[in-house]
Amino acid sequence: MNYVYETHLHTTEGSACSNTPAIDYIDYMKGLGYSGVIVTDHFFNGNSAVPGNLPWRERIGRYTLGYEHMLKAAGDDFTVLFGVEYCFSGDEFLIYGIDRKWLMENPDIMEKDRKAVYDIVHESGAIMIQAHPFRERDYISAIHLSPDFCDGAEVYNAANPDWQNALAYEYAKEKNLRMTAGSDIHNFGLGNMGGMSFPHPVGSVAEFADAFLKGEGVPVYKRNVHDGRSDFRAVEEDLQLTKARREPTLEIFRH
Repeated sequence: MNYVYETHLHTTEGSACSNTPAIDYIDYMKGLGYSGVIVTDHFFNGNSAVPGNLPWRERIGRYTLGYEHMLKAAGDDFTVLFGVEYCFSGDEFLIYGIDRKWLMENPDIMEKDRKAVYDIVHESGAIMIQAHPFRERDYISAIHLSPDFCDGAEVYNAANPDWQNALAYEYAKEKNLRMTAGSDIHNFGLGNMGGMSFPHPVGSVAEFADAFLKGEGVPVYKRNVHDGRSDFRAVEEDLQLTKARREPTLEIFRH
């Protein structure tokens, strides 16, 4: 039996772009075959739902509400872990392994550049993954790639078209980066889904990070989830997701 975990999920409590309360995800994700999720709401330098005029500790308290609400409601048969989606210049990173206490103790984190954030995250034993590296949207002016300041790349993002995911896959192969997959789910309208499949249960975000670094996780995806007939498949098995058929249209900056 494999255990599949959603690695990229947004709640209305923490992300301004989500319209799904945290607890509403539980039965839905179970029904799709997930063993658990990592809540990765947008941090304050992204599309956060947390007001910016509050004291730091209160902001962090509000930021973690989505995770806390889901954790409390999940029960013993569904794993809920905490993560962060952190933004620089349109390039975003998924951080796994820091927690509310760590965020409370690092109020200067948004003053740091990519390398400094990567270093301080690593000092805490956490990992940092570049999310959807080749995403193109009207709010993104350029593609920023930081292979030296991450522990891997999200090569399948269900909210991205296949060609952008394929570019990310080729990039990860070229740079010998470890790979993740996730849905980037904000609501139940997403037709495809992604995640990481493990041969064993993952009970904590530290276990997730450790298993990922050991290469135990397989990036997977599921097409047309609402028809009820699809299964999770390995990303590497699909040519549409591994061989890019288009070039990026945005300027690329390498850090």
